[in-house]
Amino acid sequence: MSWSEYFDRQIKLLGEDTQRSLQDKSVLIVGAGGLGCSVAYGVGTIGVGTVDIIDFDTVAQHNIHRQIAFEIDDIGKSKAEVLTQRLALKNLYTEFGFDSVSFEDFIQKSHKRYDLIIDATDNTQTRLQIDSYAKAKGIAWVYGSVEEFMGQVCLFVNSSYKEFNQAQTSIKGISAPMVMHIASLQSTLALRYLADLDVSKDLLYYIYFKNGELITQKFKMPTKED
Repeated sequence: MSWSEYFDRQIKLLGEDTQRSLQDKSVLIVGAGGLGCSVAYGVGTIGVGTVDIIDFDTVAQHNIHRQIAFEIDDIGKSKAEVLTQRLALKNLYTEFGFDSVSFEDFIQKSHKRYDLIIDATDNTQTRLQIDSYAKAKGIAWVYGSVEEFMGQVCLFVNSSYKEFNQAQTSIKGISAPMVMHIASLQSTLALRYLADLDVSKDLLYYIYFKNGELITQKFKMPTKED
């Protein structure tokens, strides 16, 4: 298999020098559920050198319809491990690692340095931990969340997740296609950031349907400079 042929379409988009620069980048994906599966496929095949995935959970039957990496036979297995195995079959040019632990436990024992963290969790507490850790280490991170037919995405660099409303609401369900849509946006933000392309930082995108129309609203997050 040829590296240049594997990444042919992206090399045409980015140029060979930029594509090769991605090999020096490393990404941590926190969560291997709905967002995590789709984000992992989006980011795990762009040519970064290292992608690590952490998730303490195992595959359950109700996960499979929206968590695209998993099959019926995976029920009961580690999400992070299965997802990593799937990615390794698609891309020979990235080193994939996994750990079946919580984010809090992972950062206590890991000394690796990442260029970007991607949030694929489903709870406020872990996102607050990611935000604090990223700020302490000077690492950017991409936030994503989905509920029903709504979703949010933000590339946090200088602003903080603590700055906007984190109130927990009762979720009636989750649209699987919306999960993939938000994960796709997260992956695109990640690619542009890692490739040093123009990308809006600290801008919260709120995406939802109103009367059947897909609406995108943008909110500038406050930073230290504001």
